[in-house]
Amino acid sequence: MEVSKEELLHIAKLADLNLKDEEIDNYLANLQDILNFAQIVNSAPTEGLEETIGANENCNVFRKDEVKVFENHEGLMQNAPEKERDMFKIPKVL
Repeated sequence: MEVSKEELLHIAKLADLNLKDEEIDNYLANLQDILNFAQIVNSAPTEGLEETIGANENCNVFRKDEVKVFENHEGLMQNAPEKERDMFKIPKVL
């Protein structure tokens, strides 16, 4: 399916785009590339595939909340813009 210049201008008008004459060929090529890719996606073989919502079936994977000792505590605290009682001091959120 080829997109004509008139169709592109109609779409640009609907989208309230003010295309300059020198931009039309570029937009026309980009729109044609998008439509060609959409056609490839539409023609992908999907027979026999199950529907999925996510990439995997994992949900709410939790780990134990454990305190771990950081070996270079002084080095870590050097990165703090402000510190108080040997902890990072951050602005109040509320």
